[in-house]
Amino acid sequence: MFKNSFSKSFSFLLNATLLIGLVSFTRQDNPRDQKPDESRFTPVVVTEGLDEPMVFEVAPNGAVYIIERKGGFKKYDPASKTVSLIATIPVNTKYTNAEGVSREAEEGLIGLSLDPNFEKNHWVYLYYAHPTEKKHMLTRWDLVDDKLVEGSEKVMLNVTTQREVCCHTGGGMTWDKAGNLYLTVGNNTGNQQAAQTDERPGRASWDDQGHAGNTNDLRGKILRIHPEPDGTYTIPEGNLFPKGTAKTRPEIYSMGHRNPWRIFIDSKTGYVYWGEVGPDANEDSEIGPRGYDELNQARKPGNFGWPWFVGNDQAFPVYDYANNKPLEKKDPKKPVNNSPNNTGLTELPPVAPNFIYYPYGVSEKFPLVGSGSRSATGGPIYHRSDFKNPKRPWPAYYEGKWIATDFSRGWIIAITTAENADYKSMERVLPSYRPVEPIDMKFGPDGDLYVLEYGSNWFRRSDNSRLVRIEYNGGNRKPVVQAAASKKGGKVPFQITLSSEGTRDFDGDALKYVWKVAAPGVAARTFTTANPTVSFDKPGVYTATLTVTDPKGASNSQAVKIIAGNEPPTVAVNITGNKTFFFPNKPIQYAVQVTDKEDGSLAQSKAAPGQIDPSRVAISIDYTSQGFDYAEVIQSQRSVDASTQFAVAQTLISQSDCKVCHQVASKSVGPSFHDIANRYKGQGEAPDRLIKKVINGGAGVWGEVAMPAHPAMPAGDAAAIVKYILNSTEKTLSTLPAQGSYTVKIPEGDNGKGSVLVRAAYTDRPVKTIPSQTAESQLILRNPELSPDQAELAKGVDIKARGMGAGVSLMAFSNGYIGFKKLDLTDIQQLELVASAQKREGAVGGTVEVRLDSPTGELIGQTTIGVAQPRSAAPTATSIQNAGGTTTQPKSTTTAAPRSSGPPKIELKETSGIHDVYLVFKNDQAKAIEPLLSLSSVKFSLVKK
Repeated sequence: MFKNSFSKSFSFLLNATLLIGLVSFTRQDNPRDQKPDESRFTPVVVTEGLDEPMVFEVAPNGAVYIIERKGGFKKYDPASKTVSLIATIPVNTKYTNAEGVSREAEEGLIGLSLDPNFEKNHWVYLYYAHPTEKKHMLTRWDLVDDKLVEGSEKVMLNVTTQREVCCHTGGGMTWDKAGNLYLTVGNNTGNQQAAQTDERPGRASWDDQGHAGNTNDLRGKILRIHPEPDGTYTIPEGNLFPKGTAKTRPEIYSMGHRNPWRIFIDSKTGYVYWGEVGPDANEDSEIGPRGYDELNQARKPGNFGWPWFVGNDQAFPVYDYANNKPLEKKDPKKPVNNSPNNTGLTELPPVAPNFIYYPYGVSEKFPLVGSGSRSATGGPIYHRSDFKNPKRPWPAYYEGKWIATDFSRGWIIAITTAENADYKSMERVLPSYRPVEPIDMKFGPDGDLYVLEYGSNWFRRSDNSRLVRIEYNGGNRKPVVQAAASKKGGKVPFQITLSSEGTRDFDGDALKYVWKVAAPGVAARTFTTANPTVSFDKPGVYTATLTVTDPKGASNSQAVKIIAGNEPPTVAVNITGNKTFFFPNKPIQYAVQVTDKEDGSLAQSKAAPGQIDPSRVAISIDYTSQGFDYAEVIQSQRSVDASTQFAVAQTLISQSDCKVCHQVASKSVGPSFHDIANRYKGQGEAPDRLIKKVINGGAGVWGEVAMPAHPAMPAGDAAAIVKYILNSTEKTLSTLPAQGSYTVKIPEGDNGKGSVLVRAAYTDRPVKTIPSQTAESQLILRNPELSPDQAELAKGVDIKARGMGAGVSLMAFSNGYIGFKKLDLTDIQQLELVASAQKREGAVGGTVEVRLDSPTGELIGQTTIGVAQPRSAAPTATSIQNAGGTTTQPKSTTTAAPRSSGPPKIELKETSGIHDVYLVFKNDQAKAIEPLLSLSSVKFSLVKK
């Protein structure tokens, strides 16, 4: 399935030479030699929150059918935009080794396809691991009214398997024009660094000569069959072995595969394309070549060489595991299978050429694929003629190109072939879109490209698993409008400037601007410049609406509210020391200032006439868990009340399912927030107990209805919600003084990588009939440890996920950089980097420079990172799922690296104030395609260590 290294990794290549230029096109199909502007493509989330999604199919009516590894068969309804469970197929999901230890692995519900005549016959094909018997089954079902008809299952094909050791299940399916069904079948063989040719007694599960290299076994193959109406199948002419050939299976179209994955057919040529997941070795040695993944093409049936060959006929010697030494290499023109586990032919077809192949390190032949973890998925070949009246066909530029993806690296590339179908070139597609482990990808009937993202957690549900639809707009696009005012209002008379800054048109059209300023009882005024200055001399609540129109009549609008007759207050939050970061256990020294033309200034304690009472100012300091979006916290025109200090919690509640069962003051399915606050008032242990209940769920306290668990909710978010609920009956606007010291407490169970919001808000008093004005100030203090993907500026780097939710890793190239905008370096003494140069990734090492305000700005620190001694490989699916007994490992040519003295550190020249901070990567001796190093975090420290 996913790959031995099975890495979570999506790749986002930001090298300027690879970015798509902003060129405008207005016709539905661009000429084939003109690459479309990236802004014409929009990734749209169709559905998310799936549980290990594997494969999807889009029906002609737009419904999407999705299977999940644990057996879930689901349907997305485009009309209701909801996902429903059709059925749960009983499946096996584990391997059990000789010692009886069971592990989750790649078994399960692994393949799905709709019959070409699905609209008429309602047939669906599922490929899954039988729940109790050691076999994978291809079955056909009748799907009627979104239900699998009981008793309709037809078992078409059984593939005998072993469940002793992981891995590789395949599961890709596609159809040709003749109605033949193609099925990819993984090799179902244990993985080792040397050749998978363990011929010792009792080790058949580790000998792929009995699986992928066996002409009489269906594993490690691509099969081609012709399904018949009665649920059986026949063998089409032209497979690898003619029907009746002794010691062969006639279903085999191609053999010698390790893990063929998603498979597609070029409708014009009939050629077969698929992703092939390769072995793990990261360097050549006496026991075999380094591993390669492959994006393959078959123009006819053939033998693709595994387990004796990989890449461009890189040969593995047969390994003698009994004597721990490599033996001879096979001849790719005349391979011979002499294994005692082989039940098929001894003399095999010659090895067919591979199309595209790439290792962990840099590929000089195919540099655009990047480096690092790999897991070739595959993808479709685009032909406009494959769609009947599509709403959004992709542009002619992609005609005939193979659109492929890699599960681990997360890129999407378009591969161009020559007239004879040989490889010609490749390029990135929509590099700003970063799918998280794309496990399936294909076009839907409307011409949209769908991408199924498995998500970042292996063998369990991921919050970021989702189905995404990439829509192309080949016609005229509406302008994008941004409207703002220089101030929210004021005491009359006053002037403001209305601003259209940020308004843009992706087609590059000249835009027409019209502002309309109106209020009840006041004559409307119109302005036809982009940024007019407007005078207000009559009190009232005005609406200034900006309408922008392009030459083709497409328009868009946005409005701002302006209150004339009441000067808005001014609120400021001041912090002593560093104003960008918070540091755990270091108190935050803060002071709030409020002034208002009508109300006066903030009093220190009790307000005298002409002063603002501190009790009317809402002040809050909140720790929020990693990933919180502050956009919804902004108070805007809402009046300040007792709940204002809990704006963070209210935002979290609005984004969750709390309101399904709870209301603030009235009982719903569950108790009201007020009831909860009253019950637990004065109970000091209540917050911790309720935080656990929010996360783990509970029942019996408020009746028979159980409270659902929220296991994915960060502890910090749960703590903020509980704090608000327990204080929901309070009437005071703030529990914090206008000036003081506050030490942030990281909630138990939180990863500590969140941020702190210091916020103050004030609503002034109305002026006669003119309503109040609200102003607020908020300061977000970031965690001092930043991830490379938080950098706003980047060039010459490749960003990808590290797997198992471990964040991202940046691969740096010479003269590349990342830039963090507007960081306060006051009191910052040192940077700590989580960085290394690993030979496995092809890294050659280099210097990291810290510069101010530009990549060539003032140098305030630097360090050199050399190539580390080779280490053992990163965790792979084999190590995670290892279910095979202990084996004698072959000799390795690498040695373990010495233990590091700690992360690389960069001492900084004393600097204060706000700056853009650049990390610049240099090695003048490196080739353009050679990465220097990987970087996964940058920590800003107040002390030198």
